[in-house]
Parts: sequence; structure tokens; C-alpha cells
Amino acid sequence: MDTPRLGIIVAKKNVKLAVQRNRIKRLLRETFRNERFQLPKIDIIVLAKKGVHQAENSEVIAELDYLWRKLKRKVQT
Repeated sequence: MDTPRLGIIVAKKNVKLAVQRNRIKRLLRETFRNERFQLPKIDIIVLAKKGVHQAENSEVIAELDYLWRKLKRKVQT
């Protein structure tokens, strides 16, 4: 494995509408694509929690950016 891989879980139980589930997945893939060359070469699984569909795109992106930074720091130490 020479690049990190991303697994996405957005359960219908947590996010009811398909439109909302797809929006969350699209935002996840976009931020991952921007960060993948700086991330460690590991498999990453992201599980969307209840209520994530109520957040604005900018809030979701900011949270994902924070999580990518946190992951990079954790693996470096």
C-alpha cells in the first residue's frame, strides 16, 4: 500500500435522507483528496455521527480539516 485509503460509513439510521448522506460523503472525499499526500499510509475509516446533516458545509469541512491534522500529529509521534 503506497497511499492512504478511506472508508466512509454514513448510516441511514443516523442521516435519514440520501441527499444528506451523499453530501457528507462528497465533503469527506473532497477533503481526503486534498490531504491524502500528507497523510500516513494507513487505512482510515470515518463513521458519521447523528446530527452531522444539520451542520453547514463550512462547519463539516472545518471539522474534517481538524481531524486530518490530529491524525497526522498522532501518527508522527
